[in-house]
Amino acid sequence: MHSTNKILVLGGCRSGKSSHALSLAGSMGKKRIFVATCVPYDVEMTDRVRHHQQERGQDWHTLEVPLDLSGVIKTHSPRSDVILIDCLTLWLSNLLMENDSVEWIQKEITALAQAVKEAPKSVVLVSNEVGAGIVPENRVARLYRDLAGWMNQAMARACNQVIWTVAGIPVTLKPSPDKTP
Repeated sequence: MHSTNKILVLGGCRSGKSSHALSLAGSMGKKRIFVATCVPYDVEMTDRVRHHQQERGQDWHTLEVPLDLSGVIKTHSPRSDVILIDCLTLWLSNLLMENDSVEWIQKEITALAQAVKEAPKSVVLVSNEVGAGIVPENRVARLYRDLAGWMNQAMARACNQVIWTVAGIPVTLKPSPDKTP
């Protein structure tokens, strides 16, 4: 049976997580799908999107999917070698803007984790670690931080490898079972 990689790449802002995930996913076959969750609402974010597009080049088929990540995995994984989703914390922001029901968002997170586990091909996820700072002063920011923590835990359970990036250095937190002696 062909084994697949399910990898979560975590880190703070500008930690090198997206570049590392791109490098990992780029070595997993020629049929590559990049799933962008960002909805650029301003010039600065539009510039960031453009930079990421240039970084990955023409070897990727890009899908812009702000909400239905489990659906995109179910639909596109059978026809690809790897799906790279960047980033889950922007997806979480999109979900909160759509509906701030904790129960609904937790169902979406659970559906994504299940889709990752069941994907017949490799999936690489990128997410920010936002819980290492101070407690936010307002309810929505605290809710976002808590949901991000729960989301990252769910994705870490769904993946066979978890990598933390710090200052551009990838640190493996959860090794792939395929690499364990």
